[in-house]
Amino acid sequence: MLDIQFIREHPEVVKESQRKRGESVELVDEVLRSDEVRRTSLKKYEEARAKQKEIGKQVAKAAADEKAALIAQTKELSEQVSAYKADADTANEQYTTAMWQLSNIVEPEAPEGGEDDYVVVKKVGQIRDFAAEGFEPKDHLTLGEGVAGIDMKRGVKVSGSRFYFLRGDIARMQIAMLTMAVDQAHEHDFVLAITPTLVRPEVMRGTGFLNSHADEIYRLREPDEDYLVGTSEVALAGMHEDEILDLSHGPLRYCGWSSCYRREAGAAGKDTTGIIRVHQFDKVEMFVYCKPEDSYEQHKHLLAMEEEMLGKVEVPYRVIDTAAGDLGSSAARKFDCEAWVPTQGRYRELTSTSNCTQYQARRLNIRERVENGTEPVATLNGTLATTRWLVAIMENHQQKDGSIVVPKAMRPYMGGKEVIEPTTWEA
Repeated sequence: MLDIQFIREHPEVVKESQRKRGESVELVDEVLRSDEVRRTSLKKYEEARAKQKEIGKQVAKAAADEKAALIAQTKELSEQVSAYKADADTANEQYTTAMWQLSNIVEPEAPEGGEDDYVVVKKVGQIRDFAAEGFEPKDHLTLGEGVAGIDMKRGVKVSGSRFYFLRGDIARMQIAMLTMAVDQAHEHDFVLAITPTLVRPEVMRGTGFLNSHADEIYRLREPDEDYLVGTSEVALAGMHEDEILDLSHGPLRYCGWSSCYRREAGAAGKDTTGIIRVHQFDKVEMFVYCKPEDSYEQHKHLLAMEEEMLGKVEVPYRVIDTAAGDLGSSAARKFDCEAWVPTQGRYRELTSTSNCTQYQARRLNIRERVENGTEPVATLNGTLATTRWLVAIMENHQQKDGSIVVPKAMRPYMGGKEVIEPTTWEA
């Protein structure tokens, strides 16, 4: 949620942000109109309520011959107060509904445009020339089946489409990767948190996930109303809901480990083979609470953390600055790291890091103490490892015989194993 005082004073800035996102510019005027009605209605109610209280005091002191008239006036005022109260409640509800539809203000540096209008910040690593090596690369699913590590058929049998089993050394590789991410986060003073995967609607709404991407989220049926998270960002943001944080010693940093769930709604026909787009996956997510003025430097730090991890798994990647029209509603700026996938001949997203400024904290009422009271903190998030990384690792480290070389940094986490050899499925 945005600061209403900022909207009143800088409506054109908010409108420009909405335009860059491809969202309703008129919504800004609607917010301002509803804000004016809300304040006017509230003023009428408060004035009538104050008058009602004053007459109530007069009744207690009035002579017997004056009380009847004052009591009659009190009854009349009571009806008026009730009507003003109803008007004020309705106006506040309309104002809140409009305010919660506004997305965060996009940073001026974010590129304009939609999904395909990102800006490539840099490319890192050498793309392998498999033709020069004398063989055509296999896709990750073929490799995974060849080493008895990915079983889609039985995943579908048990749970339906886009589910899978990870087995043997591929399962170990995922655990190794996630543990390596946790260790790196710990080295950078992040506090490990194994988070809930079910959250209350208020928390899901507060983080901004119930806007344009609401159809991608799993929700329990009645009588339960909780949501399954698609990232531990949601739980980590909700953890300090309605709290005042002490940031006097620096940012508060968390590293969340959780299973995650996404419907992948609207993705029909896209990546239906393998584990690129699946309904369940594991993820290590970074989350930071900091002073608003520190959020830009913290955003750079999260991106550097992601690049450090990508360097450890030794895959070619690029960093992109996401265009305004492709930002989630909470993000003011977002950078993605995309790894090269040989069999697709293109880069695919492995990580993203977003600066959500004060947007989520204002919705969840998370503040810090300042000289004149309190103010919302800033929040940021960034992916440090997730199941999809296996796709890039397997394809970029494959050998002609279908074996997979384990990246050097991961070997200590896999008992020193250097190569995952082809094998047959167990009966």
